[in-house]
Amino acid sequence: MNVQKPSSRPPFGGPVQFFYQQPGDARRPVVDRGEGIYLWDTTGKRYIDASSGPIAANLGHGNARIIEAADAQMKRVAYASRFFFENEANSQLADLITQHAGPGLERAFFVSGGSEATESAIKLARQYAVVSGQHSRWKVISRNPSYHGATLGAVAISGDFVSERMYGPMTRPMPKVSAPFSYRVPEGHTAESYALACADELEQVICKEGAESVLAFILEPIGGLATGALVSSEAYYQRIRQICSKYGVLLIYDEVMSGVGRSGAFLAAHHWKGASPDIVTLAKGLAAGYTPLGAVLASSSMVDTLSSSGGFMHGYTYASNPLSCAIGLAAVSETIEMRLDKNAELMGHHMMARLRELKDRRRIIGDVRGKGLLMAIEIVADPEKKLAFSAETQAIKRLVNLAMERGLLLYSRRTAEGVFGEWLMVAPPLIVTPEQVDTIVDLLDQTLEAFELAC
Repeated sequence: MNVQKPSSRPPFGGPVQFFYQQPGDARRPVVDRGEGIYLWDTTGKRYIDASSGPIAANLGHGNARIIEAADAQMKRVAYASRFFFENEANSQLADLITQHAGPGLERAFFVSGGSEATESAIKLARQYAVVSGQHSRWKVISRNPSYHGATLGAVAISGDFVSERMYGPMTRPMPKVSAPFSYRVPEGHTAESYALACADELEQVICKEGAESVLAFILEPIGGLATGALVSSEAYYQRIRQICSKYGVLLIYDEVMSGVGRSGAFLAAHHWKGASPDIVTLAKGLAAGYTPLGAVLASSSMVDTLSSSGGFMHGYTYASNPLSCAIGLAAVSETIEMRLDKNAELMGHHMMARLRELKDRRRIIGDVRGKGLLMAIEIVADPEKKLAFSAETQAIKRLVNLAMERGLLLYSRRTAEGVFGEWLMVAPPLIVTPEQVDTIVDLLDQTLEAFELAC
């Protein structure tokens, strides 16, 4: 007689997500389904996905076109290695995004997410330098603070002393320059003058390190969690482009969050004249959260140079796989055909106006910033002195929990133990309507009020 052994796996609701828990944290609700900008848990409670998860679900949940595309591709072939086959979905997606990315970004390499895109971009830059006879170039300058991914290569080029303290001994940390913050600026500066000073710092660091050793400068054109939707002046982007060109340094835009329509343009790079990057990384909105997918965009001349030298010495098992590319093709096509970049621009203006009104009423909002539907509100204990809350207050964690109680989901960050501040990201799916924006802000208002009353 066959006797079935009892399973060693804990029952549903057991500690299966141990790695994602912090001591003392209550268990999160179990998600059941999603539709549009909404998610429901298994108790039937509805939540507004006001930050698109981690700024990923650009098209909301349950998009019929994407589901149909995934089903159709799955029935044809879900996976076929790029070592043996080309696939139509890969080619069509590459053609579509490079067409809309514009001149200088004619080639696309697909990976499984933002961290892989960062790794691929810096390896692409390094190999291009080597095959072009510039063997001495290997240093990648980034901003402090910054975040470009969770892999060790991405950690090495990110500006986060907390992460460096943990993983620094396993990496080769790279040079950093100041991020051009617009909320807290040094005495004697305006936001505009400080941004240009930060750009000049880039030139100083290039010269200090030795221009012949500097490979690239990487930045988020619109900040993510490291800088809370930071946007600088057009002059800043133009100046760093000029500096990179002057010293032969490749300019990499990390558009993992800001790309594919979220900023109000297909790429955030399109907002500023004379500031085009050499390499762009994409993820998140590229597949709108429906599958892990990222991309590196580069010029045809750069990629052709690598091809003629023997090819790109890099790859992943799931690079350019048919299923992910089919989902990405449906997501990008939907974004373009529905003009969701335009909706992001219009709803972004509405959101910004409502959040600024909220700032006038709520004393803990120090700043509101962002572009399109990539926005953040900075939380402060003292708006006059622009002081962040102490770590013991756990302000951001409490605000996120208060928001969830009210059916509002917000992404948050306390950067570098609060040295650079803390914020809530407000970045709903690009399909959001004016009425839904109003509801988001109203629920945020209730959340802030509850926090203020408890303080």
